[in-house]
Amino acid sequence: GPTRKMPVTASAMDFFQLFVPDNVLKNMVVQTNMYAKKYQERFGSDDAWIDVTLTEMKAFLGYMISTSIHHCESVLSIWSSGFYSNKSIALIMTQSRFEKILKYFHIVAFRSSQTTHGLYKIQPFLDSLQNGFDSAFRPSQTQVLHEPLIDEDPIFIATCTERELRKRKKRKFSLWVRQCSSTGFICQIYVHLKEGSGADGLDALKNKPQLHSMVAKSLCQNASGKNYIIFTGPSITSLNLFEEFEKQGIYCCGLLSARKSDCTGLPPTMLNNPETPQSRGQYRIKMKGNMSLICWYNKGHFRFLTNAYSPVQQGVIIKRKSGEIPCPLAVEAFAAHLSYICKYDDKYSKYFISHKPNKTWQQVFWFAISIAINNAYILYKMSEAYHVTRYSRAQFGERLVKELLGLEDISPSH
Repeated sequence: GPTRKMPVTASAMDFFQLFVPDNVLKNMVVQTNMYAKKYQERFGSDDAWIDVTLTEMKAFLGYMISTSIHHCESVLSIWSSGFYSNKSIALIMTQSRFEKILKYFHIVAFRSSQTTHGLYKIQPFLDSLQNGFDSAFRPSQTQVLHEPLIDEDPIFIATCTERELRKRKKRKFSLWVRQCSSTGFICQIYVHLKEGSGADGLDALKNKPQLHSMVAKSLCQNASGKNYIIFTGPSITSLNLFEEFEKQGIYCCGLLSARKSDCTGLPPTMLNNPETPQSRGQYRIKMKGNMSLICWYNKGHFRFLTNAYSPVQQGVIIKRKSGEIPCPLAVEAFAAHLSYICKYDDKYSKYFISHKPNKTWQQVFWFAISIAINNAYILYKMSEAYHVTRYSRAQFGERLVKELLGLEDISPSH
């Protein structure tokens, strides 16, 4: 749960600033102004440009965040006369001023000579965000490594052509998270760039198990010695990785797939389906030290690798139609924690910022801001402030937008 007690009067902005404090916003102001100056020195002066202020930067973020609630295809719709226009917030800043800030917006204006990392323009922000996540929240023992579902705008999908949709899906990065499975709080973010000549670039993508093992190690670098139980999908689950984690005091439970997983070191007899027909709930087990490989049958064969649960401990999976199906405790725990993450995706993925810039670092930035707001809402729901106001996720987003824009109206819209 939260590591600090927030006052009953805490606002949406107070929770958001646990992760994106004023010093981070002030740095955005400085870097944006520096970039604008350098850009104009190179390409000619821009008479319409005036240095951005902290108040304007907050308003700029507020306009962007408003697209996560109203899901307009373009943030510029706010100033239009169409369906997505929003007169109540459009008066705070003119469209031309907003577009100027958007043109010059930067977090790191210049590349240093030592920089080789592809995300250098956003890395300081991601590091600051990570520090905020670590200091504001203590996760439960059980956590999940996965790629979160990033919901595409349903109106855009309904109206665009197939070619536009294919083009839209091609991101140049993948976003992985380590997530507390009791609350949904995202403890750590890892961004993998799909392009690049380095060890984590395109060559690594050809070796998927190796890449996913590298992602898992990066996500768990701060988890050593804490006896966490990490749940993983087929792409990450492997015997070598689990054994390496066990030495660090990290325990695992993962679903195995002969097609997607690295099955090195696992007995082939357990990976092949038995010829004799099996009834639902039957399972076979092979053990090596603390590691158990479980093959469980339920309308198909499911394989699990775990060193976190005893294979002889019994569990049960409850289905609405077929009732209770017996299984090892590891299978029950895996199903329960994965279903929680699915619920999180259903609830929060639709609140990702709709703005889709062309630059990869900006795409990563808006996804990271969206995750920060979701985390802020989770902390808000666990605080005393929630018992006073009880905002929904949409209302919390609207409150945050109004506070960033400096609007006085504090009543939530229903």
